[in-house]
Amino acid sequence: MTYTGRAVVAEALGGPEVLRVVSRDAPDPGPGEVLVAVEAAGVNPWDWKSYAPGSGATPPVELGVEVAGVVRAVGTGVRWFSPGDEVVAWPVRGGYADLVKVPQRVVVRRPASLPATAAAGLLAAGAAALHAVVATEVDADDVVLVHGASGGVGRMAVQLAVLRGAHVVATASPTWHACLARLGAVPVAHGPGLLDRVRAAAADLGEVVAAVDAVGTPEALDTSVALVADRRRVATLVALDRAAALGIRALGHGPGADPGADVRDAARGQLTALAADGSLDVLVTGAYALEDAATAHRRSRDGHAGGKLVLVTDAARASGDHAPVH
Repeated sequence: MTYTGRAVVAEALGGPEVLRVVSRDAPDPGPGEVLVAVEAAGVNPWDWKSYAPGSGATPPVELGVEVAGVVRAVGTGVRWFSPGDEVVAWPVRGGYADLVKVPQRVVVRRPASLPATAAAGLLAAGAAALHAVVATEVDADDVVLVHGASGGVGRMAVQLAVLRGAHVVATASPTWHACLARLGAVPVAHGPGLLDRVRAAAADLGEVVAAVDAVGTPEALDTSVALVADRRRVATLVALDRAAALGIRALGHGPGADPGADVRDAARGQLTALAADGSLDVLVTGAYALEDAATAHRRSRDGHAGGKLVLVTDAARASGDHAPVH
């Protein structure tokens, strides 16, 4: 059987203006595959970078690496999922769609208490944040510095470190300080003089022993290496090109970086459980229809979205399981 739905693709290399909604067929899932009727898809920087000039991609470019939805059909050999199951999947290809086929190994059940929009913004950022917290060996009573704490990855790293019993100093613009304080962090404004401000903020907590960089600026890296004695406990998810020279850890999928496959694979179940019971807050700051993917990408590119942006399908709007759509 062939299913038909819509999908967002980049028809050429360029900016968000090249995005189009097209009709796309989804044949029956093959062995070990699950067909997911998408309710929400997370928007991530990789999505708009994947069709940027110089990316090397060949259009049309399928977009979307994380989704939440309902299993529509399963292929042979699929043991753990059945049609009707509510699930989250990451990483996927072509998740900006009504329907997407994914390997069963990237799928996890979505607890009923976790809305589809929150679930769709959870795994990509959450797995990267968990990898950073594990790689820097964050433990109870550690003083940890998190840069870029208002973004999706940084905000998750703050919460995961706090859940481990650490004391967190978090850098972000003042707009986000009240939010970060509610999450248990001591917020500090980025910009000139950052090192002195972090030292002052940590004065009553103790020595900063680990740092997670989710922003990649020179001031973030310079501040981290000035404060943390053991550079193996400093990790960047962004400035991978500077990591080797500084003697710090590069995490992710760039040249020389640690992909952390085992940690990130195990993160699916851990993160969904934490988000479902309220231990992790997935802040969705914008929800858009598939037709408005270009608007979502412009907002993501300008760097001021905070939290997570998601795309929602007609299925999500029909069920009422979504944030207000812009």
